[in-house]
Amino acid sequence: MSGHSKWSTIKRKKEKADAARGRLFTRLIKELTIAARQGGGDESANPRLRAAIMAAKAANMPAANIERAIKRGTGELPGVQYEEVVYEGYGPGGTAIYLEVLTDNKNRTVAEIRHLLSKHGGSLGENGSVAWMFKKVGIITVPASATNEDDLMMATLDAGVEDIELDGEEFRLTTSVADLEAVKKALEDAGIPYERAEVTMEPTTTVKVEGKAAESLLKLMDALEEHDDIQNIYSNFDIDDSLIEALNS
Repeated sequence: MSGHSKWSTIKRKKEKADAARGRLFTRLIKELTIAARQGGGDESANPRLRAAIMAAKAANMPAANIERAIKRGTGELPGVQYEEVVYEGYGPGGTAIYLEVLTDNKNRTVAEIRHLLSKHGGSLGENGSVAWMFKKVGIITVPASATNEDDLMMATLDAGVEDIELDGEEFRLTTSVADLEAVKKALEDAGIPYERAEVTMEPTTTVKVEGKAAESLLKLMDALEEHDDIQNIYSNFDIDDSLIEALNS
């Protein structure tokens, strides 16, 4: 399993608790706002906004909150202006860290991220220092209880699906960025529900991390996950599931 998909599994488990504390809502509101600002408030013509709305609804965000965030993005309501920034760096064990950030103060955010990386045995890198280790792909997750692999393949093959993998209780469909919308539509036409559909970063190679380095790395990932300005975290680590369970117990 790749570093990103492994962290995604960990992250999904954490999101339930995050929603209760409001952290997930904060991130979703930022994404709704920036998506509406860049592509307009019509979700039918703005795939990024449509994906953000779907994520917000999946997290049980009230419709009024979603509407306000969109209106702040389109300028119908006043609000904070967020800027999209990417930071790259290194974690324990020689791992690559790629962070997508939405912030209203770049100087504050970069100082805080540099501190977190340094505190946990990592370091901030230059732009482009690790980006080449990742590629952009489309990822769609489908509940395993809703269908089977054969039906998924039949429904999405002509639309451009590249890979279908059973990951726990869900199927994980991989597409090119260009084919993501076509595969989503193919699923909708076939009546197959999906939970998430997003453009993400996948590592082209992974780094095996063990022992103290693995412990430090997971603490770093948790610390980065706690930061409100960091929207997405990508890494190329590979840690045994048994070690993750032991460290989290």
